Amino acid sequence: MLTERHLENYADVLWWGLSTARRQRFRKNDVVQIRFHAGAVRLMEILYRKLMEKGLNPVPRLSPTPDMERSFYRLSGNRQLVFVPHGEERFVGNLSGSIFLNAPESLTHLRDADPRRIGRATMAHKPFRTVLERREAQGAYSWTLCLLPTAELARQAGLGLQAYSRQVVKACFLDAAAPVSAWKAIHRRAGQIKRWLDAMPVARFRVESGGTDLELALGAKRRWAGISGRNIPSFELFVSPDWRGTRGVFYADQPSFRNGNIVRQVRLEFRNGRLSRAGATEGGDFLKKQLALDPGASRVGEFSLTDRRFSRIDRFMANTLFDENYGGAHGNCHIALGSSYSNTYAGDPRRLTTPLKDKLGFNDSALHWDFVNTEKKRVTAILADGSRVVVYENGEFCR
Repeated sequence: MLTERHLENYADVLWWGLSTARRQRFRKNDVVQIRFHAGAVRLMEILYRKLMEKGLNPVPRLSPTPDMERSFYRLSGNRQLVFVPHGEERFVGNLSGSIFLNAPESLTHLRDADPRRIGRATMAHKPFRTVLERREAQGAYSWTLCLLPTAELARQAGLGLQAYSRQVVKACFLDAAAPVSAWKAIHRRAGQIKRWLDAMPVARFRVESGGTDLELALGAKRRWAGISGRNIPSFELFVSPDWRGTRGVFYADQPSFRNGNIVRQVRLEFRNGRLSRAGATEGGDFLKKQLALDPGASRVGEFSLTDRRFSRIDRFMANTLFDENYGGAHGNCHIALGSSYSNTYAGDPRRLTTPLKDKLGFNDSALHWDFVNTEKKRVTAILADGSRVVVYENGEFCR
């Protein structure tokens, strides 16, 4: 449902995102992976052409179809479940960038799959993510991703396909005369807010809304990140808190689709940094099994806020990329359970070793799952001297 002009603009914005997110400049013959669903073939073709014109080596990889994924989890033996193609480690170790073009045909096709088998397959690929995180810290790798409208996404969001497509176009500025310039302007404004937040001697944050009353310890050597090009669209500013200082209740009023499953109205309770209780009105069993994936899966790895002045997203989109960047009437707050982000370390990320991560309270896990709250809320920074500053209210940063 996107026009050729929209797709050309999308490809330009994705290149801006990928190159902005990478600390080192791309050079000729660098390798860029393009993962894509079948419904994203045309955008892949346009992006492939543009990367070839820049002298890069694009490597397209078609993602499994829903039927392939069902077959994998239903039929795989123990060794098949954790199989990794030969040469994958070498390929990943030489990647300079990766782009994912997401156009899902189904969002619930794995609802009958055993969550424990999904977890085992996820764990088998964790070492590759660790390699890419290390390359990203060195400035040698970056990634970005986007979403293409599909009939399934529109159906799950309660929208017609045309209305859903308009939301994608609007959110990504694909209808703008100069989409990349629009993203650059938001990038500059976000930088001002991040510098303001980083200058505060924050001990912890308190989030209050109708269903949430949560405190998170910021932790030492932290900085705010976001709107860096890593997601298209992206309007969130986020930090990886010290997981040990999390306490209280977080309520996610937005549904969440993950691994072919859906969970609704998730309520998470924390005590002394650890999840003490988790429940959902739908998908509760899948939720609990995912949060038992490894020790870090039940701890907070990310705290995020989206300013409604940036985001043009005002409908539920049945996709985390869009829903975690929801603007609407009240903006949104989300937390992620699982892995933290090394780029929120306020030092040289290349020096953020595993022992230092543990010491500073950066969480580690094979899981990273975002839970979104769009209620009217107030976020208060509690400073080192005990004073309080409201940093976010009425859907906007107070800056």
